[in-house]
Amino acid sequence: MAYLFITPTMLLFLAFTIVPVVMALYLSFTNYDVVSRMDFVGVDNYKRLVDDALFWQTFKNVFYYSIIFVPLNIMISLLLGMLMNFKRIGVKLFRTMNYLPTLTSAVAAATVWIWLLHPEFGLVNGILSYFGIIGPAWLAQTETAMLSIILVTLWQSVGSNMIIYIAGLQGIPEYLYESAKLDGATAFDRFRYITWPQLRPTTFLVSTMSIIGALQLFDQAFVLTQGGPGNVTKTPVYLIYQQGFNQLQMGYASAQAFILAVAILIFSFINMRINKSEEPIV
Repeated sequence: MAYLFITPTMLLFLAFTIVPVVMALYLSFTNYDVVSRMDFVGVDNYKRLVDDALFWQTFKNVFYYSIIFVPLNIMISLLLGMLMNFKRIGVKLFRTMNYLPTLTSAVAAATVWIWLLHPEFGLVNGILSYFGIIGPAWLAQTETAMLSIILVTLWQSVGSNMIIYIAGLQGIPEYLYESAKLDGATAFDRFRYITWPQLRPTTFLVSTMSIIGALQLFDQAFVLTQGGPGNVTKTPVYLIYQQGFNQLQMGYASAQAFILAVAILIFSFINMRINKSEEPIV
């Protein structure tokens, strides 16, 4: 009976995971353009990547995005999680309100933010004008375009990470805090020596998902800026999409995709090594 249960699962995994990956790997060694035959070109696509300045520019873009987005995501999510973990009247309502942006389609949310960040009629610049501040063209200036994408993605992602942190906070034994209070520990000391160490596995999960999400950024860059201005918001996934579906260079796009996959594995491994430590003693 167990064999009958496992077989369909393995078949689905094979059909929808292993086979597509193997086919994509094979395509990365061809010059397949969808409409004609695929010619095997060996490692030519990978050699071409070495001199592709735009491809490496997209990695610089997501690196800049990551060094701002990931720490802010962790800090804001943790702060919201701690605030929403208190047992107070109405706290469930505030949890729901903070989680709602996560349920919103990325494309729909980005479309709304295009209006909010409009340089002349947008709500954000309208509010700034009340304080005598002339707001920039958020999505059209190289200095603010990526920051705008960071703002939108933070708005959409902190809600789900807040829930993860709440679950982590509720898993911390209460007696640790009671013992610390009896010893005269301040609120900061309790956070430093109890809360933060106990949340290390949770932070590892949140940071890993944030890094992977940053490297796979596509929807917001596609809708908000189309990779502009001057390619400062073009991401690896967006470039792969353009190479594969706009220019019909599926072989070259597959090679880019595998380099991106390797980058995700490397950064995930680095993050794992940084966060690796002994489990906190309860």
